[in-house]
Amino acid sequence: MEDAATAEISRSQIWQWIKHGRFGTDRVREELAPWADEYPQAARLFEQVALAGDFVEFLTLPAYPLLD
Repeated sequence: MEDAATAEISRSQIWQWIKHGRFGTDRVREELAPWADEYPQAARLFEQVALAGDFVEFLTLPAYPLLD
């Protein structure tokens, strides 16, 4: 549960920073790149919710369909 909470805090903060011009979407993609090979699904999901035009209420909602 702590991992999900940490991911929620991280992606919501990143979403806010992008929205308010703290840094751009390229920076997020650059930071995710080293993880994309080993954890491609997680990197895509994080990028999807962190860079979404509208704030996704919970990271877990788009993650549920990815569970086996």
